[in-house]
Amino acid sequence: MPNDPIPTPSIEDLEDDPMSTEDNSIFRRRELLRPQHVPQKDRIVGRDGEIETVETLLKPAAFGDPPESGFLFGKTGTGKSLVAKHVTGRARGVAQIQNVDLVAAYVDCDQYNTETRAARKMAFEVRDAIDPEYYIPQEGVGASRYYDTLWNADGLLNEADSLVVILDEIDKLEMDAAEILSKLSRSEEAGKTGCYISVVAISNKTDYTDAPDERVASSFQDDPIVFPPYDANQLEAILERRSDAFVDGVLETGVLPLAAALAARDHGDARRALDILRTAGKLAERDSSESVTEERVRAADEYSDINRSVQVIRNGTPHSRYALFALSYLTKSKLTDSFSTGEVYDVYRVVADVTAGESLSHQRVLDLLKKWTLPEITESRHTGGGKAEGSYRVHRLLHDPDIVMSSCLEDDELQTVLDTLSKHQLS
Repeated sequence: MPNDPIPTPSIEDLEDDPMSTEDNSIFRRRELLRPQHVPQKDRIVGRDGEIETVETLLKPAAFGDPPESGFLFGKTGTGKSLVAKHVTGRARGVAQIQNVDLVAAYVDCDQYNTETRAARKMAFEVRDAIDPEYYIPQEGVGASRYYDTLWNADGLLNEADSLVVILDEIDKLEMDAAEILSKLSRSEEAGKTGCYISVVAISNKTDYTDAPDERVASSFQDDPIVFPPYDANQLEAILERRSDAFVDGVLETGVLPLAAALAARDHGDARRALDILRTAGKLAERDSSESVTEERVRAADEYSDINRSVQVIRNGTPHSRYALFALSYLTKSKLTDSFSTGEVYDVYRVVADVTAGESLSHQRVLDLLKKWTLPEITESRHTGGGKAEGSYRVHRLLHDPDIVMSSCLEDDELQTVLDTLSKHQLS
């Protein structure tokens, strides 16, 4: 292909290429340890009740009848997305047997975090399932244009009996959540489509307050489906049912119970358990070892902690990252480890002015700093400064400042900010 930015070598050129020879690996099926993998029902542990409940919502659609909508709540790694995808996939399979056109769309609202982005993702998922040649503009139009592709006169849903939409981490849509739920849940009632629509809304926040308002509450089942954390025994059973990801004999005795116990400390997070086991395997493979040991599991746990924190930081809003960078910069530069909001704010203003050209108010930055305590990136507390100063809030970083600083800013921003801070003598 002319002007191909990624040229593909010919078969002859690859004859002696080291990539053309598959290495002997301790892994047999790596995909079993990926959090995105949706296994068969016999590999899903401790979620029989939740699966049955979601089945009652979606099973009617498999037989051409109207499905119901529901909310799934629970902490990260408790199987909400897994169960929603698993049951939806099975319902779609049964629908094919029944000659029913059941279409499904999965929207990660953490990535598609506005109504327009979520509507666009949904429209493209439906398009790819029904008519890949159907034209949908990639950009330059609003949410209403994407809804129109679904249910206008020649819309895609004219070809479907039911649509199941999974809105994962719906709380990330914030104010747009109620709007998109209203559009989806009331489209049939408003006469926009004859296709039945079910919404499975998922939130990691068990106290999520943006649940359906009065406009859409009647479309959802009365009680949300709450997913409790896994205990250590359940996590070990999950890992055992994925252990064939490795070649026989690779996992030493004690590896699975240890990985499960380490993950159980973090609110029973199955994703973390899988991540620890997968990383332990990668560490063993890197060292050309033929076994995964408890020592490597402990090393993987430490590595996973760092990697998880980096991902949380990178997903933060720009100004929250600038505030966190300021705290990290002070932590690295000073002999103490706790800093007042005022001290952090002075550094933050420089960082924000350099990177964004504007800075937020002192109070807003205080609010942003307090939000980093929830994922345990920082801790924040009130302290007494005596009669002269009164009570004020101090902040302390809980991770390596160099790692946090590099996670907060892009590489091209980092050196510019450091140079500017050095000139301001804020270290």
